[in-house]
Amino acid sequence: MFIWKKTIHFNKILTAALTGLLTCMTLVSCAKEPSAPQKAAPYDGKDYIQESELTSAGEDPDGAFDSYTLTNNYDSALSVPTYVTKIDDLWFIVDCYHNRIIYSDTLGIELNQWKIMTGDVTQPHTIASDGVVYLVDDTENNRVQVFEKVDSKFINTQTIYNIGNRPHYTIYDKATDTFYVWSSTTGEMYLFRHTADSSLMYLTEVRKIDALNGIYVRSFSIIDGDIYFVSSVSEAGTPGRIYQCDLNSFEIKKEIPVPDTLAGMVQITRIQNYYYITTSTDLSGDQNHATIVRTPSLSELSKGNYEDIYAQYFIGGGTPYYISEVDGTYFLTEHRLKDHSIWRFKVEKNKITDVTALY
Repeated sequence: MFIWKKTIHFNKILTAALTGLLTCMTLVSCAKEPSAPQKAAPYDGKDYIQESELTSAGEDPDGAFDSYTLTNNYDSALSVPTYVTKIDDLWFIVDCYHNRIIYSDTLGIELNQWKIMTGDVTQPHTIASDGVVYLVDDTENNRVQVFEKVDSKFINTQTIYNIGNRPHYTIYDKATDTFYVWSSTTGEMYLFRHTADSSLMYLTEVRKIDALNGIYVRSFSIIDGDIYFVSSVSEAGTPGRIYQCDLNSFEIKKEIPVPDTLAGMVQITRIQNYYYITTSTDLSGDQNHATIVRTPSLSELSKGNYEDIYAQYFIGGGTPYYISEVDGTYFLTEHRLKDHSIWRFKVEKNKITDVTALY
């Protein structure tokens, strides 16, 4: 049930000429179009820093399954939702201030018809899955909760403790076959994997960006083989920056300044020809500057060459947070505005269309 348990002279001249031509063409082509990164080799479970701990349900999964009762969500409104995603055939909403993750096979139905995946988390922010395990950042408890789905039941089989300070954003990257969990104030990224024949999770590496230690960084994005971080406010009043780093080494490749009005960034998302950036505050922490901007070039931000799209498409006045994508449709979570906490929209040829407030 749970898979941790295990080708005459002329011809020669012509051939040589063609070979040389093809070689040149290949070299030119390679110079212009770098190959995509190769998929990571399967993890063998040998080199790791830490192994997850089995919960009581993980130690007795059959018993946990038998005693598991599906529970409907008991709230008709969301309290600071942070993330929307779809995994297999189910939709998930991370209802942060309700300390809860809820799920449903139908998006748009009343919230009290959704099921509760877990309430044993404190202010979670995201959820990610590789189809085998589901990882949830349990932010205020500095841990990661690991779930496995059997039939329609989500069993919390593992816990990983001591994940930096306030782990805040989690993704699964298929190319590297790795879960990335970001510690929001220590500049640390925790990397997790499991073997092909087991769901037991291993902390395989911790990467760190010293420049981000002590700065509240809410998220990261993997774009075109690099990883991007948006810095937010700090007690030292450090100016806002976007950090473009090498995905494998986390070496900083570029530091891109942003205006003080955008300093409290939440997330950067690439949609077609634009970078979309959600911001929570300005450098002073004033939420009245919360907005969404987009630009075709990040280097233009500091020059003020960007488009503010928040009020134009999403009413404005709240705090836009994370943008996620499911099957070509985008979802925005938002705080501080009743009845506008989750938005759905599309982008066609860089034009924002079909904007709808879902919840």
